[in-house]
Amino acid sequence: MAAPKPAARSALDYQTAFHLAPIGLVLARERIIEDCNEQVAAIFRCTRESIIGQSFQVLYPSADEFERIGARIPPIMTAQGSYADDRIMKRADGDLFWCHVTGRSLDRTAPHAAGVWTFEDLSATRRVAVELTPREREIAAQLVTGKTSKQIGRILDISSRTVDVYRARLMRKYDTGNATELLQRLLGQ
Repeated sequence: MAAPKPAARSALDYQTAFHLAPIGLVLARERIIEDCNEQVAAIFRCTRESIIGQSFQVLYPSADEFERIGARIPPIMTAQGSYADDRIMKRADGDLFWCHVTGRSLDRTAPHAAGVWTFEDLSATRRVAVELTPREREIAAQLVTGKTSKQIGRILDISSRTVDVYRARLMRKYDTGNATELLQRLLGQ
């Protein structure tokens, strides 16, 4: 005998799941936001309507960072099938914050063509404590993943000595005496 069905059940479909997801979700095409859920609007302190149809560039601290990160995504996504990083993003009110971003393309060979992106606000555990240049933000984002100067240099297409110069600048800005202290400050510990 089959179990009785509940008299009233709320409809649960993919669209409802998308809009109620506890993480920010974006459907994108060619780096344009085609749809997003309310969680994205809450994270970026805006309305859904204000960013639908907009370039992802509105979520970046600078156009330069939008371009550089956009150029880094295709080779990684093509090779791995997805892309993820922690980076500093910009809210609609101008506040900068750490965000974990993950994306998957519908077609690995065309990473920006169409895909799904998630956004997770890390500001509760990681604060942007000092004002950083776009390149310092990129270096900081790589440092928190534990990468060496040589690895960061390869990723950002700069020399490892240049990475060391930026690391030294970050250490001065965060008033730290060594790389371990810098990492702790970047991670908000």
